[in-house]
Parts: sequence; C-alpha cells; structure tokens
Amino acid sequence: MKERFVTALYLTAWFAVPRLPERWAASLFRLFADIAWRRQGTGVQRLEANLLRVEPAASGKRLRALSRAGMRSYMRYWMETFRLPTYDRDRVVGSMTVENWAAVEKCLESGRGALLALPHMGNWDHAGAWVAMTGTPFTTVVERLHPDSLFERFLAHRRGLGMEVLPHTGSGLVAGTLARRLRDGGLVCLPADRDLNGSGVEITLFGEPALLAGGPAVLAMRTGAALFPVTLWFTDEGPDGEPAGWVARVHDEVPVPSGGDRTAKAAAMTQALADVFTAGIAAHPQDWHMLQPIFLADLAAAGPGEGVPA
Repeated sequence: MKERFVTALYLTAWFAVPRLPERWAASLFRLFADIAWRRQGTGVQRLEANLLRVEPAASGKRLRALSRAGMRSYMRYWMETFRLPTYDRDRVVGSMTVENWAAVEKCLESGRGALLALPHMGNWDHAGAWVAMTGTPFTTVVERLHPDSLFERFLAHRRGLGMEVLPHTGSGLVAGTLARRLRDGGLVCLPADRDLNGSGVEITLFGEPALLAGGPAVLAMRTGAALFPVTLWFTDEGPDGEPAGWVARVHDEVPVPSGGDRTAKAAAMTQALADVFTAGIAAHPQDWHMLQPIFLADLAAAGPGEGVPA
C-alpha cells in the first residue's frame, strides 16, 4: 500500500508540477519542505546528524536553521526535477555556471575517458542535462527503486534528458559497460558519496570514519580514465522566490598513487574524493542532500529502510 501511494504521488507530481506557474511550484515545495522539517521524521533527523558532522560546533538553533535550509534545498531539487523536461536549452545552459569544464573537454578530445564523481549536492539531474545539451554524451547509473513502475519512470526521465542510464544491479555487468565507455574515450558520471553495494571504502569524512563508493576509483584505475571530483550548489533564489541558477565545479584530477597495491591505491583515491567533498560540502552545507546514514557510527545503528532514498 505504501509503495502504491508513493508511486501515485510521484506520477501525479510529474504530471501536475510542470503545469503550475514556477512561482507557485517553488512556494508549494518550500511549504512541503517546512512541513517535513517540523515533523522531524527519520530523514530530517538523519540530515541533522550528517550536518552536525559538517558543523560540529553548531548550536541547536544553528543546526535547526541549517536543516530547514537543507530541506528547502532538497525540495527545490525535486521541484526542478519534475519541471526539468519543460526547460529549454537557454534555461538549462544559460542559467548554469560550470567551472573548469575545459579540463574535461581537453581529456575527452585527447581520446582519454573521463569519470566525474559527485556527491548528492545541488541538482545533479540539471547538471546532467547541461552536459547533454552542450553536446557531450555520457553514461550514468541510477539506483534501483521499488516498485518497478516508479523505477522505470525515473529511467525514462533521465534518458529523456539525454543521458545513457544503466540500472544499478550490483552486478559486474554494469561495471563492465562503464569500463567499455571509458576505454572508448567516453564520459561517465557517478554519485560517489553513498555505498550502495555494501562493499564501500572506509575513508575519513569531516574527521569521522564513513563509507564511500569505491567504484569510481577502481574504474579509473582499470581503464586509465581521468577521475574528476565535482561539487554542485544552488545560487540564491530570485526576488519572487523562483530558482535563480546553478553552479558546478570540476576539481583537479585525482591521480593514481605510484605506490601500493590496487586496493591501497583505490582507498587513497577515494579518500582524495572525500577530501574534495568535505571542502565543497562545508562551503555549501545546505545543498548536501544526504538524508541517509553514511558515517560508520550511524550505519551500525541504522534502522530498516534507511538505505532507501527519501
């Protein structure tokens, strides 16, 4: 019953939200964010626990203000996701600033594959649409959701934006396809701040042990592709409450260490990603949409279902 309700809710949003005036949609989703924030459900509590790692000295008042801003940012992501298929090229490309994209273009022009690893920040769907609309095909992976009808809708949404989307199954087939794309000199974009397989790499994030996906580092080593961390954030909202713009920063390539075995090299590269994510999230904590446990202390005490995206 819960799955049917959630599916109906998402499908209704995909139909109705693009038909609302943008100002109305923005106001409505801020209201949803504030209601969820006041209810203090599991997702909001987990968001606050994660944000407390970002700002460990935050007062209770500061933490509550930060989590409210975080929920508004998260709901802005969803509002834009439902409306994104209606945005034209001028809106997607013209309202987004991408810093250091030339490093990725230089890599691809040389015939070398590039892998962008990013945390759940800002609007990663909008960033993907920007990449596709500026003429660079790329491949990504989407987490499998239930029920299947909802999952298929997410696949169709991202494919409609110009992405090649592979369903995450936890098998080697997906990794093999990604490796082929990279060896062929293509671009792959992967979320990297959650461990979906239960085999993540233990790193230090904000001074505390956490698990991050080890796949990006392993793929980069296997294929010789360049590994670039990316951080994303929203610009301030416009005077009437409408979304104003988006920023993505491509950071310097993470090199493969010269010493150690492959496991040690992958761990070092994943830690390098975590260090970049730490700095990026600290600069824009409200735009880190992490409503699931990733720190080891929280994973040990996580309740059932907390691995499911909120």
